[in-house]
Amino acid sequence: MPPLMSSPREMEVRSAVERIATFAASARPEHLKSDIRYLFKRNILDSLGCAIAGLQGKPFQALREQFEEYRAPGRCTLIGGGKTSADQAALFNSSLVRYVDLLDSYMAVGGLCHPSDNFGTILAAAEQVGASGEEFMLALAVAYEIQCRFTAAVPVMAKGFNHATQLAMSAAAGAGKLFGLSAGEIANAISIATVDNVSLANVHAEPVSQWKGFSPGMTGMRAVYAASLAKRGFTGPKGLFEGPFGLELMFKQSIPVDWEEPSLEIITQTVMKKYCSLIHGQPILEAVLDLKRRNGLTADDVDDVRCDVFQGSLRFRRRRSLRHKEQSADERTRRLQH
Repeated sequence: MPPLMSSPREMEVRSAVERIATFAASARPEHLKSDIRYLFKRNILDSLGCAIAGLQGKPFQALREQFEEYRAPGRCTLIGGGKTSADQAALFNSSLVRYVDLLDSYMAVGGLCHPSDNFGTILAAAEQVGASGEEFMLALAVAYEIQCRFTAAVPVMAKGFNHATQLAMSAAAGAGKLFGLSAGEIANAISIATVDNVSLANVHAEPVSQWKGFSPGMTGMRAVYAASLAKRGFTGPKGLFEGPFGLELMFKQSIPVDWEEPSLEIITQTVMKKYCSLIHGQPILEAVLDLKRRNGLTADDVDDVRCDVFQGSLRFRRRRSLRHKEQSADERTRRLQH
């Protein structure tokens, strides 16, 4: 089994967070090939469509009221109208993209992530500094790479954590790049954003709360603020990965990612949703609808349905069911006693 932490001498060479930051700082427009630019335009339009679809959601009026109470108007646009500060816009617009649950997905062994969770944050950071469309797309591509590469290396959800953990890294790196931070400053932004954003997979468990859809927005809000602090000289823990009580210890594994690879093509491995369901359910829905069409089935023709689900779904549900059974047993005991 590989060591959980690198030696102090290895850390002195260059820490993982510094290598991620160098990757972000070194990304150039020429790394965005024409077919990759096309795919980013597709995913950007998909994100905007999701955001527009969520505009009538009741929580967004509550967020606008919160902004009015705590913050003066800023320069960043709220999708649907209005202006606010960059961090609040990151929260609002990221949450809009998430609200209807039709955003893009990247799947890996032991987990997944939604790269377009970065969209609202990167859009806000780009508008804050008056970035060009190309600069916005490049920062978004950097964020996609960081979030997805980490997801491919670590089965985050299988280990009990939520993919907002790696979102903190990617959103902070993308925002930092737009803010013109050096590689060292981006490393600090990533560390500041991530060390206080260790997110639990409990947010996905039944009964699902409203916070499941707003957690990425809060992560983006803090990432923008972290990048702004790093710009002003604030430092974060250099040993975020390899250091004492760092991510490698938390996940109980090394995190082998080649951050020297400059490619920005991970978007080719993202998939889009057609139905408002988790990504694993998309082929099942397609198959059921195809059976219905080809056989002229109606609800009256169906006697029963058997569902084989993936392990994560069973685990979340089983824990709730066991807890419910325990609570029911306790309640029956109390009734007998009284």
